[in-house]
Amino acid sequence: MQPFQLLPNASFYVGPEKEPPLSRTGFIILAIIMAIFTIPAIVLNATVIIVSLMHKQLRQPLNYALVNMAVADLGTAMTGGVLSVVNNALGYFSLGRTGCVMEGFAVSLCGITSLCTVALIAVERMFVVCKPLGQMTFQKKHAVGGIVLSWLWSLTWNVPPLLGWGRYELEGVGTSCAPDWHSKDPSNVSYILAYFAVCFAVPFALIVGSYTKLMWTLHQVSRMTCVEGGAVAKGEMKVASMVVLMVLTFLVAWLPYTILALLVVYSPDIKIHPLVGTVPVYMAKSSTVYNPVIYIYLNNQFRRYAVPFLLCGREPRDEDEASETTTTIEITNKVSPS
Repeated sequence: MQPFQLLPNASFYVGPEKEPPLSRTGFIILAIIMAIFTIPAIVLNATVIIVSLMHKQLRQPLNYALVNMAVADLGTAMTGGVLSVVNNALGYFSLGRTGCVMEGFAVSLCGITSLCTVALIAVERMFVVCKPLGQMTFQKKHAVGGIVLSWLWSLTWNVPPLLGWGRYELEGVGTSCAPDWHSKDPSNVSYILAYFAVCFAVPFALIVGSYTKLMWTLHQVSRMTCVEGGAVAKGEMKVASMVVLMVLTFLVAWLPYTILALLVVYSPDIKIHPLVGTVPVYMAKSSTVYNPVIYIYLNNQFRRYAVPFLLCGREPRDEDEASETTTTIEITNKVSPS
């Protein structure tokens, strides 16, 4: 096996110099864990894309963001996921310096696009249900504009390391690459701080703000119509449960990664075991699995076509065709005050 090479600036890597950070068994276990995340992520996200192309009913503006997230998550799984499985199985990063930069850029581009798309979905639902700008119809141009913005935003903040502001380096146990959190260089530190401010803090603020407004609107509608236990109350509870689940999974996936990276930036001399540094990386990549489950397979309209596809044509029990978003919109429209 090719010897593991320590980075000269990598405070993550502790232990005897020039020795692998994990045993051979440890690397194999990580490869298996990553495969458990990667294989379902590829299957689920590919299913979403395929059934959307197959069925015209799913090609609606409100579903465009869901498909865009599936594309981004599939890209993350195909680059970061598959390569992590292979490199962990080998016990070292096998693609060299150029491969590290390419993988770091591709995974970061798709990952941040997916993150921005989650925020886009939150804003989308808030505008459609709460109507802050009045009776505005959400059209194809709005959906396409949001998708283009998510990719451009991610591209804008992931290209700088290719041009000298920041850089991509090995992370965790050294079998995958990401923006370099370890360098003490002021230029690199400034990039990391800016990166997390605009690529984590901004999407998170949009998600929390949009869903808070959405929940408040549904609560007010429910109170004004006085139909406790009726359609509005049930719709409110269903949306509330989904909102809580969405925010919690967002935090579970990205908050540990963010905290660890910022900790290393602020305290570059801190000694953290490589395995500890790898766990948040895998948690962030695990979002490629539960994103399609939460945002798409809890959507009855998508599930109606996706489940038979996964079951090779076998029809499951009858499902309501209306998606969760459509149901919420219809409830709000029916009972909104004049």
